[in-house]
Amino acid sequence: QVQLVESGGGLVQAGGSLRLSCAASGLTSGGYSMAWFRPPPGKERQFVARIYWSGGNIRYADSVKGRFTVSRDNAGNRVYLQMNSLNPEDTAVYYCAAGYSGRYYDPVNYASWGQGTQVTVSS
Repeated sequence: QVQLVESGGGLVQAGGSLRLSCAASGLTSGGYSMAWFRPPPGKERQFVARIYWSGGNIRYADSVKGRFTVSRDNAGNRVYLQMNSLNPEDTAVYYCAAGYSGRYYDPVNYASWGQGTQVTVSS
């Protein structure tokens, strides 16, 4: 069964950086879309970034383009989200998700989700 575990969240000052990690198991068959979502306080989860399990077809939300970078390790069992130039609007619980086909920005297309890791950016 697919399991995703996020880590790396914390409290940072505005303008700072943070790297999130998603440890994945059960995603060895390929064809997966790995994504990061964040639900702002009091709101539903919103798309942040996507990468194929192969490392290609990277997509970003407009709000994070040029600041965030999604990648995976050489073994293909971990996905990262490098977050630079953080601002208070980035504060959220960040979730790692895995799915197959469909619109990459729609959370309904992701069947597996991690528990999330808290990112807090001070003003």
